[in-house]
Amino acid sequence: MIEAPVRTTSPASVEETLRAEIARGDAVANAVQPILPFLLAQPDNSMVGDDILARVRGMMSHLADQLLDVLAGGSPAAGGQIRHHAQIETVTQALRQAPELLGHLHALALEWQLTERLQRGLAVDPVVPPLMQSALASPERAMRELAMELVNAQTRWHQSQRRMQLSLLELPPEQLDAAWGALRSSVTGEGRFAAAEAKIHSCYDEEAGRLALAKRLLASMGRSVGVALDVIQAGASLFVTALALGSGQTRDAVCLSTHRTQLTRLALTLRATGLGVDVIERQVLMLHPEAMLPRGLDRLSPDRATAILTNTRVEAL
Repeated sequence: MIEAPVRTTSPASVEETLRAEIARGDAVANAVQPILPFLLAQPDNSMVGDDILARVRGMMSHLADQLLDVLAGGSPAAGGQIRHHAQIETVTQALRQAPELLGHLHALALEWQLTERLQRGLAVDPVVPPLMQSALASPERAMRELAMELVNAQTRWHQSQRRMQLSLLELPPEQLDAAWGALRSSVTGEGRFAAAEAKIHSCYDEEAGRLALAKRLLASMGRSVGVALDVIQAGASLFVTALALGSGQTRDAVCLSTHRTQLTRLALTLRATGLGVDVIERQVLMLHPEAMLPRGLDRLSPDRATAILTNTRVEAL
């Protein structure tokens, strides 16, 4: 629900209040970032949700195994066979020291958490939500084919997340480079690296990945893309992708904004896409049924919401 109107009519006062609320949310998130590698190394803790930490640990271990597979002469498309027990922890420790990679895995864990919450609470299909059904039934062959590619990619991701795994080939280029750098810093045997790196690049196709396919599908929708800003219609994955495209933020940052401690950031992100306050309220309540929208949001233009967001940045939760 929207809180009672503020007494002041000063736009500057509204922005000052929203910036302060964003700063408080960032303080919660950024306090975790420096100690997240330490938390991941612990067998048990209560400072960050155990399910999130377990998922990030699982994805890191799986990435480490895949990297070692490739270094041993295997194919990155094989997905890791968990044969390198003695070295996995060494590589995993190196992966923990790559902040951007760690942040990406954390964002994916939060995306999965949102996916499960929508499926459990609102019966939103995690693979074929209504928007995807429409794309699959499109009279345009190109859109149907693209939608089917995304369904297949989303299905693979869904299955991997159930196992707390992530394909090395699904990493964005920067994160793939970070993972490769972690491997080089933690394993000896310089002579093997050139062939292994060539093998990864021969198999890697960023445009065939789940995240790129989602952006391509939304771009192909033209004016009808606005429906992707309805989480019930779009499902979690397309929803956060559309929010990122519409607000000019990274997808990882938008995933982080779906956390319950980042309500103001989520509301401003929705406002930055041009949505009205009544629509924003409905979307926020879908994600956080007990939420109250920040005061003064109705006085803020999309441009000003964007300005507030671009002057602040959240790292991790």
